[in-house]
Amino acid sequence: MNDEVFDLLFRGARTYNSWQDKDVTQEQLREIYNLIKWGPTSANCSPMRTVFVTTEDARQRLKPHLNGGNVEKTMSAPVTAIFAHDLAFYEHMPRLFPHTDAKSWFAGKPDYIQETAFRNATLQAAYFMLGVRAMGLDCGPMSGFDPAGVKDEFFKEDAVEVNLLCNIGYGDQDGLHPRGPRFDFDEVCTIL
Repeated sequence: MNDEVFDLLFRGARTYNSWQDKDVTQEQLREIYNLIKWGPTSANCSPMRTVFVTTEDARQRLKPHLNGGNVEKTMSAPVTAIFAHDLAFYEHMPRLFPHTDAKSWFAGKPDYIQETAFRNATLQAAYFMLGVRAMGLDCGPMSGFDPAGVKDEFFKEDAVEVNLLCNIGYGDQDGLHPRGPRFDFDEVCTIL
């Protein structure tokens, strides 16, 4: 890998709030998922569940659950990913981690289930955002919404909790704010 790749994924990548009028295809979303699904999760538990909001009808269903500052950028985004975590992920452990009885590690342990699902689905959402950037698209992850309302609207019957939203498309650089500072290594890291 070279500086061009590092710039694409990290140094030059930005969080976008406005979007070019350019579609993101279902094939692109599938290609991104098929790339990032190989990112590690503990015991390969893979708890992330995602709904891709792509139609005007689906955007209107999402809109009432957004905080005011997130409405315009979400309504204009070609895709909004709703990243959630499946609290019944461990039911799939015999398939995903077949060399031991990993399902028994979780059954009847709601706190451990919640902790594992949240942590690992968040990792998977981060992998997805890197996949978006690697495929030449841009993203705008966000909080600022009613998770319970989004769950009720899009995951009503599922044993999931909604974690974050992420707009996906071709970012419009005219809508960027100046780049925010970051901490230096020695401010936030310790080597022992």
